[in-house]
Amino acid sequence: MKKYILAIDQGTSSTKTILFDELGQAAAKGSVDLKTNYFDNGFVEQNPEDIFQNVLDSVTECVKDFTQKGLAVSDIISCGISNQRETFVLWDKDGKALAPAVVWACKRSISICTDLIEKGQNDFIKLKTGLLLDPYFSGTKLLWLLENDAELKEKVTKGEVYFGTVDCWLLYKLTNGTHFKTDYTNASRTLLFNIHTLQWDAEILETWGLSNLNLPQPCPSSHDFGMVDFGQILNHETPLSIPITSLIGDSHAATFGEGCFEKGTAKVTLGTGSSIMMNIGDKAVLSNSGMLTTICWSTENRVDYALEGAIVSCGSTIEWLKNELGLFSSPAETEAMAKAIPDNAGVYLIPAFSGLGAPHWQMSRKASIEGMTFGTTKNHIVRAALESIPYQIKDVVEAMAKDMQAALKSISVNGGMTQNKFVIHFLADLLGIPLNKQRNPNVSALGAAYLSGLKSGVYSSIEQLSAINKSQTEQVLADSNNELPRNGYEGWKEKIARF
Repeated sequence: MKKYILAIDQGTSSTKTILFDELGQAAAKGSVDLKTNYFDNGFVEQNPEDIFQNVLDSVTECVKDFTQKGLAVSDIISCGISNQRETFVLWDKDGKALAPAVVWACKRSISICTDLIEKGQNDFIKLKTGLLLDPYFSGTKLLWLLENDAELKEKVTKGEVYFGTVDCWLLYKLTNGTHFKTDYTNASRTLLFNIHTLQWDAEILETWGLSNLNLPQPCPSSHDFGMVDFGQILNHETPLSIPITSLIGDSHAATFGEGCFEKGTAKVTLGTGSSIMMNIGDKAVLSNSGMLTTICWSTENRVDYALEGAIVSCGSTIEWLKNELGLFSSPAETEAMAKAIPDNAGVYLIPAFSGLGAPHWQMSRKASIEGMTFGTTKNHIVRAALESIPYQIKDVVEAMAKDMQAALKSISVNGGMTQNKFVIHFLADLLGIPLNKQRNPNVSALGAAYLSGLKSGVYSSIEQLSAINKSQTEQVLADSNNELPRNGYEGWKEKIARF
């Protein structure tokens, strides 16, 4: 009998559900778009019930695809969930949402962060949570909600409000309120969780007036989170009752799916923005170089930590060149445009459209194109934009190596921009190490499936997963003779330092 794992990858813009076999191969898929509300004032929200329904629709589509291929739902052993991080929901004990889901990208708590920093709380928060006081994380947006909704604040004081990230909300709904749990990775993105004790931090909660907030039980990512009767929820004739055996934030899931099982191994997700996460082993190293410290992933007998650097503009820079400057009609054209010229001719694009993220944190900086002459063509601008992606990654990798006092062992790449061979080869040559590239593009879902399978017995060990991963990974080798990236990077550092 073949065994399958149901992996739900609940993202900001859609939910993908994939059924993986024991070799990590996708046997069936379902994907359904999710609506996000973006407002002029920087607020970003979703409807919590829409998120839940979106997951059910995606699971329905995937199971339908699975059964149409003649496969049996009785062979599905367990379920894992990866989710958009930092987005949170507030609800009552009956599972009724009390406010819109506040999305990670929402900027509503800028003034609250400024106020807390002025009160000297940044170091206190960093020491306990590994994070910085920034609107990106859940805690300060929760404070904003309570400041602006007296009724909600009163309910929190009375102990009537349940708080959770998307994984926790889905688990509560799927198990009809019988399981109120989250995993360490999701908890570590809230500003309320102590990454050293692996518990909600009583001192932070008291300082922020949140002591009576109902918080989920924090658990390892690979853990028994309870049974779900998908057959009943989806009104299926065939019974489909399976255990949920993993919950994990999507970037952390991708790190696990990429096989970052050892200290010094890292992954880069090249999407709209970019998340770089490096496994730093079983000790939380607090960064002095602008990185965040977070839980990387965990099983019931092991917790690995990570340094993380977030790059604000990656694929979004290329979209801007297409949509606003009209330099090409499809991002696929940019590879040939960059290769049409021998070098960047001293042209640099600093993609600070929403400021520069790690390790610079120049959030008030504006984007610029520098070094242009009358000889500059659109190819130079496109090449400069593509080069800005590896340059930013190199900045983060150098900062991580400084914090770790050790060089990077290996780096895996995933995300839409990995299709651009110019970017990938430029990055390999700049870093001077081979890049690992998974043949499976859905690494967040894969990571959730691997962790679920470890708990449900589909996989026996991390060593087995490592062997499976190696068989499905191709390498992009570095050309040590190509000095262009390294020379170009010196010019980049000069431009960054000038601000």
